[in-house]
Amino acid sequence: MKIGVISDTHLDIPSPFLESVVDRYFKDADLILHAGDIHALKVLNAFGGKKILAVSGNNDRPEIEERFPTKELIEVKGFRIGLTHGWGFPFGLETRALSLFEGIHCLVFGHSHWPVNHRRNGVLFFNPGAFKGGPFSLWRKTIGILTIDQGIEGEIIRL
Repeated sequence: MKIGVISDTHLDIPSPFLESVVDRYFKDADLILHAGDIHALKVLNAFGGKKILAVSGNNDRPEIEERFPTKELIEVKGFRIGLTHGWGFPFGLETRALSLFEGIHCLVFGHSHWPVNHRRNGVLFFNPGAFKGGPFSLWRKTIGILTIDQGIEGEIIRL
């Protein structure tokens, strides 16, 4: 199973660049996870009707906050994935975000604009970075792919 992962789009409307990224990297994805800071609901139109599970972030408009929770627990092929945006200073973000969930195999989060793809104590910590880029990513735009087979593997894609 292929899961497209994106965070921190920070857009008011879908941009042609976002649409091209979705078409190129998420075309064959079974599911899309958006880890918050979507900004505006119209942005989700760029995903062409694909199934999207999303959470709201600290820079989302009320229309996003009303529609999406701040955390979501997803079960896929026997694996438990915690999805949240995150909050506060980037250092310590992984620990704060992990505290929202118990018994997960993978933690997907955003907020820092800093790509993360590593395991700690059996949990895959995965932050796709930011579609918008940001100072902690040296303004590089990134997204991610999770692949689920016998386990969960992550890949960060620099745009």
